[in-house]
Amino acid sequence: MAEFEFTDEQNQLRAAVRKFCAENFDEQTIRQLMLATPAFNVKVWARLGAELGVLGLSVPETAGGVGATLVDQAVAVEELGASLACGPVFGTVFLAIPALVAAPASQVRDELLAELVEGRRTAAFVAAPGLAASDITASITADNDALTGTVERVVDADAADDLLVLAQGADGLALYAVDAAAPEVQRTPLSTLDLTRPQATVALCEAPGRLIAGPADAEQVIDHALQIGSALLAVEQIGAGQHLLDLSVAYVKTRLQFGRPIGSFQAVKHKLADLLIDLEHARSTAYHAVWALADGSDDPALAVSIAQATASDAFSRIAADTIQVHGGIGFTWEHQAHLYFKRAVTDAALLGTAEQHRSRVAEIVLDTLDGSATEYAVEVASGSPA
Repeated sequence: MAEFEFTDEQNQLRAAVRKFCAENFDEQTIRQLMLATPAFNVKVWARLGAELGVLGLSVPETAGGVGATLVDQAVAVEELGASLACGPVFGTVFLAIPALVAAPASQVRDELLAELVEGRRTAAFVAAPGLAASDITASITADNDALTGTVERVVDADAADDLLVLAQGADGLALYAVDAAAPEVQRTPLSTLDLTRPQATVALCEAPGRLIAGPADAEQVIDHALQIGSALLAVEQIGAGQHLLDLSVAYVKTRLQFGRPIGSFQAVKHKLADLLIDLEHARSTAYHAVWALADGSDDPALAVSIAQATASDAFSRIAADTIQVHGGIGFTWEHQAHLYFKRAVTDAALLGTAEQHRSRVAEIVLDTLDGSATEYAVEVASGSPA
């Protein structure tokens, strides 16, 4: 099978998720949800898990998941991105579930993972930004499983049921699960650009933590979660970019100027053609990263950084040019283009900027050339070293 050829089952999955999004995440519904508290429909989120099974597609069946592949997960995420689906996709699907999959099996890990996969609970990943575990300096300290400290701008933390907290203990970094409703936890919602992806500042004061991964496993778990999260974020950006390009193409076919559709003008044709090239380039890099993570066919860190740098840039350009193509209506509150533009700006900074990922690519390539690079791959289903 060619690397970028989707199976019939994956195409059917895409159609099912697209239909679900059309029914539950239309523009009017998105506008209502992004101003609500919480900023998503709890019942619809539960249906995504229990009915469609898209929250834990790449989680093994033994851990309560579907037991499919990361490619299947990416197909579903692409459609969620196209509709700007409101819900804790970033915190739960992109980061928390992959971290739990990679963590050692335990009662705490297994129970929490099952709840997240079924959509009965949601989670947020509480850690300072970084491209890898080695880049992160934990601002939370652990003293006998009592966690204290503050992390700002945590995506999906405002309404999360559980927090996966990276903390620095006496023996090193460790990952803990914290009940977000505990009295020792304070969450302060932030006013952010993208209302469909809420953020909050999380402050802990001796909050009781349940150990998920100790110092011996935490770095591998964090790296796995960040790589999976970056790849899925790139795919989500592709879905949103495709929606905007389709929107622009449909608009230029009907918008008349000087008695002609504006799509007949060469300048408009060239702009849309350039956006299509950007999108297809980004799509190839995003799905290559997903495949690399799934089967170890390439250096996952390299593939993921190439994907994030390319997809972030492409989505940002498409979002900005969509507003230009739509002219006077494009920048108004009533038009949906600004919702996607704000998502593009926010996404471009969540798991590292395009510039940071390009720098990482340069470092990896240079390390490979001088022979100092080390091989590392994680099996997506089990989280164990390949």
